[in-house]
This record gives sequence, structure tokens and C-alpha cells, in this order.
Amino acid sequence: MQDITELKKLCTQVRRDIVRMVHAVSSGHPGGSLGCVEYFVALYQSVLKHNPAHFTMDGKNDDLFFLSNGHISPVYYSVLARSGYFPVSELASFRKLNTRLQGHPTTHDHLPGVRIASGSLGQGMSVAIGAALAKKLNHDDAIVYSLHGDGELQEGQIWEAALYASANKVDNYIATVDYNGRQIDGDVENVLSLGNLKAKFEAFGWQVLENQHGNDLQAVIDSLNQAKTFIGKGKPIIILMKTEMGQGVDYMMGTHKWHGSAPNDEQLKKALDQLPVTAGDY
Repeated sequence: MQDITELKKLCTQVRRDIVRMVHAVSSGHPGGSLGCVEYFVALYQSVLKHNPAHFTMDGKNDDLFFLSNGHISPVYYSVLARSGYFPVSELASFRKLNTRLQGHPTTHDHLPGVRIASGSLGQGMSVAIGAALAKKLNHDDAIVYSLHGDGELQEGQIWEAALYASANKVDNYIATVDYNGRQIDGDVENVLSLGNLKAKFEAFGWQVLENQHGNDLQAVIDSLNQAKTFIGKGKPIIILMKTEMGQGVDYMMGTHKWHGSAPNDEQLKKALDQLPVTAGDY
């Protein structure tokens, strides 16, 4: 693990990657990607037990991560590349024909780090639970992680999976919700309110943690490590992580409008002016 100062610099570079990737092809999802940078950097650079140089699809004895809200692929790809899964230069191929970095992560092109095709919302929790149960059957004590959007929790399959996980004591699994309060059509509260999400998951038999500072890198590291202390205690674990959509780019914050819109040339320059180069652009 690098020290926290270096990891914060990496967060800034990842944000540069995100806005440049979506700008280059005039498509993609910058808002949620920018909001989840600290989570991905914390997970891959500090918390996850993994070996980028020897990636395998079964992930035996490795911690596993599943991205359920696959539309935030820009942040996923950037952190995978900058963690050593594939060359950083490949980020320039994002969303181009016949490349491995498609808009939603896929598996048929065998991109290291990606174990499921994702982006059809609601499915990632079910996959993660299956992987966690497989680890139990194989006497593998590694941990399974997943990330979900708050709007995604409007999908019924999430709640079927949540019931199943608690009923079957899937206690080697840590889910996180990117709780930014916004989705493609507006505020989550106005589209379909989630109500008291903490109370809901507790009623479904989960261990619930709350992180009110999802864009504070140390707070994210601490919340993930705290979640690990509940592994093996009979309940699946979920972190409700408050973030800001578009974090780091002032004109993208405070609105849902950058959920799936790419910046133009002028907007890109404005964004990059706020995000100094730290690790080197691709």
C-alpha cells in the first residue's frame, strides 16, 4: 500500500482519466465514475487481497470484486490499469469498436480484472452471493466485494438477493452502495424513494455500516476495514456510502445531468484545469 498522500494523488489522476476517456468518444458516464474514485482506489490499492500479475477467472484464494452498476466503467478501467491489470495506454481505446474496454464491462474479450459482464442493473449482488457461497464450499477464506448504485436498489432482484444472503448466512461478502442520491432521470428521492435504507437492510438481516464521507479516501479505507471485522459473524455486510456525483469537477457536482453526458472540448479543459497531472496521462 502506498501512503495516503500518494493515493490521493492517484485519485486525482483517475479523475483525469475518466473525463478524458468519455470526452474522446463523446459518450460514457462521468458523474458516477467521478463520485466513486475513492472507493476504487481504496479497494484496489489498500484493501483487496489480489494479484494483478496473475489474474484468473476463478480467483481462487483471492478476494473478488464485482461491479454491478457497470455503466461507471471509466473509473473501473482506470483503477484496474493503474493497479497493473493491463497497460494504462489501453485506456485510450475506451468505447471504440473491437476493443476490450467497452461501455459496460464484458468478459468475451478477456480483459484482466473483469469476471462478469455488468450493467444490467440489479444482477451484481446475486452474482457476488454465488461467488461467496462458492468460496465457502471450497474452504477459501477470501472475501467477496460488490458495488451498487442507489438507483439500482429500485430493482426487485436486489431484494430477493438480500433475503437469500441473510437466510443463508453469506457472511464472507461486503456490498457497498454508492449513495449519491441521483440517477439518470433526477434525484432518487423523486424518481422512486428508497426510504430508510439502513432500516430496510437491517430488517432483511444484514450488518449495515454507514460512511457519510465516501469522497474522503481515509474514511473509505476505514469503512472497508471496519466491514471486514464482521466477516464470519453470520450476516452479509453492506456499507451505505454517501458520495457526490461528479466529485472533483465543480460544474458536474450537485446535479444528475452528468450521469451519462460527456464534456465537450471547452468543458474538458475546464475539468482538467481542476485536476493536476499526478501519475501521467495515458
